[in-house]
Amino acid sequence: MVSQLRIGYVPEHFSTPLYFAQQYFQLDATLVSFPSGTGHMITALQANEIDVGIGLTEGWVAGLGKQRHEAGFKIVGTYVETPLCWAISTGAKRDLKHVSQLKDSKIGVSRIGSGSYVMSFVLADTKGWLKAPGDPPFDVVPLQTFAKLREAVNDSTADFFMWEHFTSKKYYDNGHIKNIGEIYTPWSSWKIVARDSRDERLEAMFEKIDRGVKYFEEHQSEAVDYVSTHLDYSADDAREWLKTVQFANEVRGVKRKTIDKTIEILSKAGVLDGANTKSSDMIGISRVT
Repeated sequence: MVSQLRIGYVPEHFSTPLYFAQQYFQLDATLVSFPSGTGHMITALQANEIDVGIGLTEGWVAGLGKQRHEAGFKIVGTYVETPLCWAISTGAKRDLKHVSQLKDSKIGVSRIGSGSYVMSFVLADTKGWLKAPGDPPFDVVPLQTFAKLREAVNDSTADFFMWEHFTSKKYYDNGHIKNIGEIYTPWSSWKIVARDSRDERLEAMFEKIDRGVKYFEEHQSEAVDYVSTHLDYSADDAREWLKTVQFANEVRGVKRKTIDKTIEILSKAGVLDGANTKSSDMIGISRVT
C-alpha cells in the first residue's frame, strides 16, 4: 500500500486551496502545520519528517543556494503567482515611525534562513545598508513564532520584524503593534518543494491541488468563511486579501526564469554567491509557461 504524502504548510490564509483539495477532492496526504514558516520546513525536509513543503520562494532558494546538494529537496511546483507583501512592524509604543530609522537596528526573525530573515537583506539592499557579502545588515534575533515576534518588538528584544501584510493587519487594528512600512518580493511568492522530485505520488498531489485552487476561485464566499473562522483573520481582511492574490492554475513545475531572478536579487543582496549558484541545481520539475 502506498503511504500518504506528508505535506508541510504554513497555517495562514494561503493554505485555503490546500484545505479545499483535501476536503473536497480527496488529496491523499497528511497536512503538517509549520506556524514558524519556511525555515522550519527546510529542517523538517532534511530530517525526513515531511515529503513536500509549500513555502516562500526566497526561503527555498536561499536554502538551496547555501546548502546546495546537501539541501535534500528541490523545487517542483508553483503555488502562488503574485508577489508577497511583507509588512514591516514595530512595537505599538516604540518611537520608531519610519523604515529610515531602522539602520543598524535589531530585527526579529522566525529562524535563520527563513523568509523573514532573507527579506532583511533585500530590504537593506533597497536602502543601501548592506555590509560585506553575506553579513547580516541588522542584528538578528531568532524568535521562532509570529507571537514571539510581536512580543519582542514591544519589550525591545527586537526593534522590528517583517511578516505577511494581512497576517499582521489584525494586530495593527487592535493596537498591539504598528506598521512602519512594507516591501514586496520581486518574485512570485510561494513554491512547492519535494525531497524526491521523482516521487510518483506528486502527480496526484498536483492534480488535487489544481482542483482545490479552481474550487477556491469559484467559491470565494466559502473561502472567506473558512479564512475568517478557522484562521486568524477578519472577514473584511479575507475579502481584501482575495483581491490581491492569484494562485497558479497549474501548480506542477516552476519557471527557470523565476528562480534565476530570485538568485540574481538574493546574490546582489549578499544572501547567495551568484557566481556558484545555478537554478538548474534547484529545480526538480521545470515548466516553460
